[in-house]
Amino acid sequence: MKQVLAHAEEKMKKTMGVLTDEYAAVRAGRANPAVLDKIMVDYYGSPTAINQLAAVAVSEARVLTIQPWDASACHAIEKAIQTSDLGINPQSDGKIIRLTFPQLTEERRRELAKEISKMAENAKVAIRSIRRDAIDKLKTMKKNSELTEDDLKDAEKRAQDLTDKYCKEADQLFAKKEKEIMEI
Repeated sequence: MKQVLAHAEEKMKKTMGVLTDEYAAVRAGRANPAVLDKIMVDYYGSPTAINQLAAVAVSEARVLTIQPWDASACHAIEKAIQTSDLGINPQSDGKIIRLTFPQLTEERRRELAKEISKMAENAKVAIRSIRRDAIDKLKTMKKNSELTEDDLKDAEKRAQDLTDKYCKEADQLFAKKEKEIMEI
């Protein structure tokens, strides 16, 4: 019983980690190196992450600088950023690439708020699905006489408590990210 609940909690933590990573990649008007995490550069025939090819830094509130360790990779990084869905044109002097993030319009802020709301809802659906799977395993254990009726009820309550805890955490992350987007 305890290992079923521990496994469920571990999965719920991973779900929250994924949500946190997704939120970090949302471009909220501020320069954030995490927006480049999903962009792969064709570097000598193999897809490589930008942070493995260059030093990425926030030079100003809305400016990211990318300084490749190999100057020949500068053009490939530029091309990868242009073909991505980032929506920002890089400026390059051949050694350093600058990404200037524009101010968000009110309409774009609302779109981003809807996107992050969907992300939070998907995380909560995943958490509830994990709870359902855990309860199904517990019911199977009860059917196989590995658990008593009281143990099953107790375990179901604990599974629900875990679900409530992580759904509340998802809501808090959403509220924080929404506030960040709407205040910029």
